[in-house]
Amino acid sequence: MNTVNYLGYNVLNIPYSEARKVLSSGSVLTISPNSYGLATKNEELKKALKDSTILVLDGVYFGLGYFLRTGKVIKKNQGPEIFYEELNLQNKREGKVFFLGSTEKTLKLIGDRLYNEYPNVKFKTMSPPFKEHFSDEDNLIIQENINNFSPDVIMVGLTCPKQEIWINEHRKLYPKTLMLGIGGVFDWFAGNYKELHPIWWKLRLGWLVRIIQRPELINRNIPNIFIYLRHMLVK
Repeated sequence: MNTVNYLGYNVLNIPYSEARKVLSSGSVLTISPNSYGLATKNEELKKALKDSTILVLDGVYFGLGYFLRTGKVIKKNQGPEIFYEELNLQNKREGKVFFLGSTEKTLKLIGDRLYNEYPNVKFKTMSPPFKEHFSDEDNLIIQENINNFSPDVIMVGLTCPKQEIWINEHRKLYPKTLMLGIGGVFDWFAGNYKELHPIWWKLRLGWLVRIIQRPELINRNIPNIFIYLRHMLVK
C-alpha cells in the first residue's frame, strides 16, 4: 500500500478504489483531527488506528500539517466516499453487507434505500445494545448474527472511539471479511440528516456543515482538535 507517515500514523495516499483492488479483508478506519486528539488520551483507540489494515484521511485538515511541512497533499478518502464506493462495488459483485449499529428505525430506513438503489446487495442489519461497552454475551450474539450471514463486508457505525476499538478487538474472528468504521454515515444514508452536497466536500467545508447540523459536536470535538493543532505545530 502507498502510505505516508504523519504524526506516527501510516495514512493511505492513493484512492480507496485503487487500494481496494488488492484488499479483501482486514479493517478500514479513518483519521481526523478529532480522532487523533482523542487517541492521545485513549490507548485502545491509538492501537486500533495504528493496527488498521488501511487508515484513510477523513477530510483534509489532519493532513494540513503534512502539507505545511512537505508541500505535498495526502490523498483524501472520506468516510462517506468509502461507504458509497463499497456499496457500488458490492452491488456489482452481488455481495453481502452486514450493518452493525444505530437504531432499528435507522436500519429500517437504510434497508429501504438499499432495496431501491442497490438491489443486488444482500444485507442484514443489527441494532446492538446502546451502552458504552458490550458485554461478552452481547459480543457472542453479534458474532452469531454475523457468522450466520457470512458477509463480505461489515459496516460498523458505533461512533468514535467505540467502533474503532470494537473492530480492532474482533477483526480476527472474521479473517475473510472487510470491516469498515464509518460512524455517522448511517444517519446520512438513512436520511436522519440531510446529506451534504458534493460542493461542500470540494470546498473543504464538510466539517462546517456537520457542525451546523449537529452543534453538539462543538463541545465534544473542539478539545481534541486543539490537541491535534498543537501537535501539528510542535511535533
